[in-house]
Amino acid sequence: MLIGWIIVIAGLMPLGQKLSGAQSNEMSSWLPGSAESTKVVELQKHFRPDAISNANEVYYRASGLTEEDRQAIADDLRAFAVPGAIKGVTGDIGAPQWGADGTTMQVEIPIAIKDGGWKDLADAVKQIKKIAEKDRPSGLHTYSAGPAGIAADQSEAFQSIDGSLLFITVGVVIVILLLTYRSPTLWFVPLLSAIFALFAAWAVVYLSTKAGVTVNGQSFAVLNIMIFGAGTDYALLLIARYREELRHYEDRHEAMAHALHRAGPAIVASAATVALSMLVLLVAEMNSTQGMGPVCALGIAVGLLVMITLLPALLVICGRWVFWPKVPHVGSEQAHANGVWTRVGRVIDKRSRPVWIVTAVVLGALALGITGLKADGVELADSFTKKPDSVKGMEIAARSFPRGEGDPLVVITKADSADTVAAKVQGTQGIAPRGVVKLGTENGRTEIWATLSDGPDTSAARDTVDRVRDAVHPIPDAEAKVGGGPAMALDAAKASWHDDKVVIPLILLAVLFVLCLLLRAIMAPVILILTVVLSFATALGISSLVFNRVFDFAGMDTGMPLLIFVFLVALGIDYNIFLMHRVREEAQHRGTRQGAVVGLAATGGVITSAGLVLAATFAVFTTMPLVSFVEMGFAVALGVLLDTFIVRSVLVTALTHDIGQKIWWPSRLAKQPDVGVRPAEGSGRDRDEVLAR
Repeated sequence: MLIGWIIVIAGLMPLGQKLSGAQSNEMSSWLPGSAESTKVVELQKHFRPDAISNANEVYYRASGLTEEDRQAIADDLRAFAVPGAIKGVTGDIGAPQWGADGTTMQVEIPIAIKDGGWKDLADAVKQIKKIAEKDRPSGLHTYSAGPAGIAADQSEAFQSIDGSLLFITVGVVIVILLLTYRSPTLWFVPLLSAIFALFAAWAVVYLSTKAGVTVNGQSFAVLNIMIFGAGTDYALLLIARYREELRHYEDRHEAMAHALHRAGPAIVASAATVALSMLVLLVAEMNSTQGMGPVCALGIAVGLLVMITLLPALLVICGRWVFWPKVPHVGSEQAHANGVWTRVGRVIDKRSRPVWIVTAVVLGALALGITGLKADGVELADSFTKKPDSVKGMEIAARSFPRGEGDPLVVITKADSADTVAAKVQGTQGIAPRGVVKLGTENGRTEIWATLSDGPDTSAARDTVDRVRDAVHPIPDAEAKVGGGPAMALDAAKASWHDDKVVIPLILLAVLFVLCLLLRAIMAPVILILTVVLSFATALGISSLVFNRVFDFAGMDTGMPLLIFVFLVALGIDYNIFLMHRVREEAQHRGTRQGAVVGLAATGGVITSAGLVLAATFAVFTTMPLVSFVEMGFAVALGVLLDTFIVRSVLVTALTHDIGQKIWWPSRLAKQPDVGVRPAEGSGRDRDEVLAR
């Protein structure tokens, strides 16, 4: 098996290395597929082969631009206009605009977005900065702003995904595995398996792009984190069960066979739940959300395959010594026999009802913080954790020019109605004076650009988009469509609101379906789903308080609550499955109440270890300079920790213990008497055998 995987990885690695270059970060990979602004992007191809994004080069001196400054600016403008000087610059560079107070000048530089997406913009902006900074007079400040400048800074932030972010993730996983196993050797086995899974997943996802699957910077980042997080979770569960079986069987091959038989269904069910939840994203309207579904589902499938084939082979090959210094021998005491979760289980065994009631009330109170969540989008200036040059330039330019300069509304209409449409647009509240320009006519359609009075990323701009659409849509035979940056922001927000209403219920149904199949019951899965929702609400409620009062973030992207929900539910359900699959196994021999206590003792350690790994991998996102990724990383990490230490281990165990055998309704197990040997009864050997089941 090991040799087979080495051959497979060697063959797939060249394909996997191509995945980074196969990312599509152009606008269509993020926008809602059926939105009006997306249709405008397609219509613009009739006017020019490539989409255009403007870089606004801003020159500023607080005391006023000097003659030396003006001469340097003139030299730069000539350098910008030299054919080939800036890769991607197409068409005429705009006329220089001078601020009325004499402190500011800006010029719009159109850049073509080709197959490289925002990487094309990043490369062009670097060349613009190089020209602007050459021989610059002392005290003259230059900033590359506008949509292209913002995109270049975002591209730079995402470049860390391909390098430092991945290395940080690996480092975090190594540290947690060392702390979990307290072994200088064992940590290497799951880590090596996760690395194999990562390389294999890259290759498979790359091949899927040939079949039409879209990968962008966001889905690529999440793919890496999920493979390390979820894959390591599966490894932890299998290794824990294998270590238990080694205390019962001398032959390690036989021990592994029993471990796979006992833990395999839970691992497969967990992966199936995550994959199904991800595939539900295919019904989302946002292309960026929709594309993440198959990418992550494929990654989870590959991770599962590696963890139930390669990982067992590595463990068996290594032998018992890999667990050194705590080598499991036949007949030795189980590692969890006197562990912390055994003691927690004893408390729950005595007071299960007060425990779950108090826990649920506290979590519910913390969930009330969700009422302060500001998830109606953030302006570009607030989307970075530290203010980059593009945002500084945008703020300086806004003092002297209309805030919508450089990122206009784009209206495409039938040529015969162009004058009427242009007049309607100009007469709409929120359009800058003399802000409407007819650019040209192709194939019977005219392209119109309109500059907004407000920033293109503000709620006021989105209101203006609605007013413009209301004004031009009724014009007979005009077939006017409104797009451009401000319209994209509005359409993305509307698509996110739609996705919240559609995707969240479908994911809950998918998870419920898998739980019903695994547990062969209805009541237990319904209860588990309710705890999942409570866990999500609590995590988002606490996160909202932290974002507003500690981090002082301006708000949250409209699509972020859905992504947080997907990750918390799809990945957090793992711990439900790990725990309840073991509880059901024990309940058949000992009854549900004692099965819950024994199940917690047996799985509590692995669940907390898995939760720490998953939380730490998502917490790596907080190192990125983008607010949305910091928010996602913090909220998911917090939610996983709540799930691990409180919801699964305390709330679910206490509920299961209190309800007893009826929790398996309507299966036959629900009708059996809830009796069994209590862990406190019998000899020490009997107790160890009970805990080892």
